[in-house]
Amino acid sequence: MSAQPQEPRIQRRRAPIAITIGVVAVLVVAFFAFAGIYADVLWYDQLGFLSVLTTEWIARIVLFLIGFVAMALPVWGSIQIAYRSRPVYAKLNSQLDRYQEVFEPLRRLAMYGIPIVLGIFAGVSASTRWEGTLAWLNRTPFGTTDPQFGFDVGFYVFELPFYRSLVGFASAVVLLSLLLVIATNYLYGALRVSGREVVISKSARIQIAVTAGIYLLLQAVSIWLDQYATVTETGSLITGASYTDVNATIPGRGILAAIAAVVAVLFFITAIIGRWRLPLVGTALLVVSSLLIGSLYPWVIQRFQVDPSARSLEEPYIQRNIDLTRDAYGIADVEEIPFEAKTDAEQGALRADAATTASIRLMDPLVIGPAFQQLEQFRQYYQFPSALDVDRYEIDGASQDTVVAVRDVDLSGLGDAETWFNSHLVYTHGYGLVAAAGNQRSVDGQPVFLQSGIPSSGVLGDFQPRVYFGENSPAYSIVGAPKDAKPIELDYPSGSEGADQTQTTFEGDGGPKLDNAFTKLVYALKFQSEQIFLSDQVTTDSQILYDRDPVERVQKVAPYLRLDTDTYPSVVDGKVVWIVDGYTLSDQYPYSNKVSMSEAIADSETQAPTLAFDDVNYIRNSVKATVDAYDGTVTLYAWDEEDPILQTWQKVFPTTIEPMSKMSGDLMAHVRYPSDLFKVQREVLGRYHVTEAIPFYSREDAWTTPKDPTADTGSTLLQPPYYLTMQMPGQDEPSYSLYSTFIPEARGEQSRNVLRGYLAVDADAGATDGERADGYGKLRLLTLPEDDNVPGPGQVQAKFNSDPTVSQSLNLLKQGQSNVINGNLLTVPVGGGLLYVQPVYVESTGNTSYPLLQKVLVAFGDQIAFQDTLDLALDVLFGGDSGADAGDNEVDPGATPPPAEEGGEGEETPAAPSDEVQALLNQASQALKNKQAALAAGDWAAYGAADAQLAEIIAKLLEATKGE
Repeated sequence: MSAQPQEPRIQRRRAPIAITIGVVAVLVVAFFAFAGIYADVLWYDQLGFLSVLTTEWIARIVLFLIGFVAMALPVWGSIQIAYRSRPVYAKLNSQLDRYQEVFEPLRRLAMYGIPIVLGIFAGVSASTRWEGTLAWLNRTPFGTTDPQFGFDVGFYVFELPFYRSLVGFASAVVLLSLLLVIATNYLYGALRVSGREVVISKSARIQIAVTAGIYLLLQAVSIWLDQYATVTETGSLITGASYTDVNATIPGRGILAAIAAVVAVLFFITAIIGRWRLPLVGTALLVVSSLLIGSLYPWVIQRFQVDPSARSLEEPYIQRNIDLTRDAYGIADVEEIPFEAKTDAEQGALRADAATTASIRLMDPLVIGPAFQQLEQFRQYYQFPSALDVDRYEIDGASQDTVVAVRDVDLSGLGDAETWFNSHLVYTHGYGLVAAAGNQRSVDGQPVFLQSGIPSSGVLGDFQPRVYFGENSPAYSIVGAPKDAKPIELDYPSGSEGADQTQTTFEGDGGPKLDNAFTKLVYALKFQSEQIFLSDQVTTDSQILYDRDPVERVQKVAPYLRLDTDTYPSVVDGKVVWIVDGYTLSDQYPYSNKVSMSEAIADSETQAPTLAFDDVNYIRNSVKATVDAYDGTVTLYAWDEEDPILQTWQKVFPTTIEPMSKMSGDLMAHVRYPSDLFKVQREVLGRYHVTEAIPFYSREDAWTTPKDPTADTGSTLLQPPYYLTMQMPGQDEPSYSLYSTFIPEARGEQSRNVLRGYLAVDADAGATDGERADGYGKLRLLTLPEDDNVPGPGQVQAKFNSDPTVSQSLNLLKQGQSNVINGNLLTVPVGGGLLYVQPVYVESTGNTSYPLLQKVLVAFGDQIAFQDTLDLALDVLFGGDSGADAGDNEVDPGATPPPAEEGGEGEETPAAPSDEVQALLNQASQALKNKQAALAAGDWAAYGAADAQLAEIIAKLLEATKGE
């Protein structure tokens, strides 16, 4: 008996312990959450963009509260009204009695809990729409109207999506309220079903009818707004309202909206008179009308009126689509230049293009990465990216295309020395920018470095070489120390054996300060490392650097931008900066064709994600951003100041974007036309270079980007665009450009791999402070005639691979188990035609090997040449003298190939023909073609001249080969 009271006592003792544990757990979780929030505040504040974070937080919180109240209050009110107006003496069946018995103890919890839970979900959903809401509040007109309704484009970009989401949210609130009203009234007997009879009390009738009427009014508004959405929806033919939409769908939606409004009024009348027949009949009429007017009638119009005469009926709407698509993608002003490409490699043909020829890039940034690693890494704790970047510098008064990369730190190279101290306090930064000439090679095929070494030296002048913020920087580093403290950060190795090292201390303002115990604790929790809090090397002068990737930093301070995938480093104003291009996008531009951004930019350099939901139909390169590689400073410049979307976000974040006038001339000299924008534009121009509706409808001249000829067999990856300094027809002098080619769109299983178009954009912004060059962004499209069979990249690569002379030379290069790597196949408009250039690299199979440029393939028309240097190859191709010098003309040709391995006795590889013989062979090939053409035309005088020329060339060949 005495043991029985012990249980309650034990339970009473345990209760405070459980409560204490629960409170402590809640406090720990809350502190972890607070630590993350406080760290974000410190990060944004140090970078000078705290207003971005606070604006987003305020917008999210306000929208959460609005969403919570807008959902919870109507739901709670509806339940309260239904409960308080319930019949007091309602006769319930036994089943409802049991439901009430179960529900009654939970009634108060449910009546408050259900609205709160729904309100939380609604608040979270509303808070995610903060960008659209702020854009609507600060919207800027485009100054352009749509051709169907005459509204400003800004209505579709900013307003219509907001209004539709608002109506959708309100509809969800009213529908949930209606369902809960019906459930509550049924539970408490105000709504009873007895056989075929439905009995509803007066209060329930009024509440249900009014709620249903409000819901139908919202549906009327939604249907009315849907008619405007037709100009942004994608149909089977175009994006935008087609003939059927204009003549059936849009009027039908207007009629359905009116019917829905009338039915809503009938429900309000029912709330007064108590008769349900009219609203129920009206609802049935609305359902039938939506099927007949909304679906069947447009189908009949499309099937029996449009399809038989689609080309003529759809013509004005296709023209709208063409015009507005070209405007939305910034290709309306592309200059189309008919181009009769020459295919005869005549002697001296490149004389007028000497500057372009001298700038042809031979160093492939996707191939020579291992050469940078082996020649410039120096220590295992440094690294270079596998894909290098392309830039240009003015050297000795001339523009020089370069291949560049920063030497970043690589903690995995430390091996056993990768302790917390070394990883976060000692090896904190990379060192130096390495640049190689794009058009030059050393005698043995190595890159010719313009800036290299440790310490950094070269022609780029003096600049801050330390890279604390890079694409592969450590997750976090702790830097800075008292003035009298001994430096512990490794700056660079200064001894040949690594015995001597130079230390440094970070002196910039690159991250939040760890100047008190609380901040140390916050970051110890954030990075799950107690060492941050305990280490005696972390002092009040220490800073913590994190989120160091330049793209990540720009994305955090400008969340409204889509960033380019190709970020590159440049030496600007005495420091290394990362240049990042930012885009403003929309998928609501009326009549503009939608494309998937990820799929449009995908090629052999940029892989597309598995699932991409990023359709766009408007794009502008609105922002140029820089990230200082030393202290991480982010600067945003308004590049397209006329873009309405950028103007809208400048109202939201008024102090975060600098005007273009603040850009220095040195920075202007290194910004360029971004590759992702160019890829999207070439994707669109594949069809939209056709500007007339009738041929567009017939797809008579649709183009596509060729597949990368250097990719693996069977690959469907597209050839990427390439940056080159060249002179396009219509230009007075060469400029830094970005180009791509077009071939006919595939019909069936086969596609003709012949060139149909050559697109290039002037990517040089000039070098004047705050002033963009007039020619920057000018798109030029060379259009080749249908009957001109200029070979495309695929054909040229196939000819290279199958040519006997090339095969013989490649066999020589492959001796000794070496790998032959084909570099990027460039297409350059010179000599009145299109010249193909491909560097060929040789790489041995050793672990420390790297590709060496050994040969250069060139093609012009049907003729090819394969020599040690580009200069020699061009001379051979163009009859012994191309008329211009290439950038590698100072390289001594004839690098001896590696000897054959033992075991190959008895096998003799034929020697490649000499330069003179190859040139004569090319001339003989052309003379033979001239002879055949004259025979076909019946021109016997030309036939005789060509025959005499061929005989003379053959005689020269015999003379040249006597000693071989």
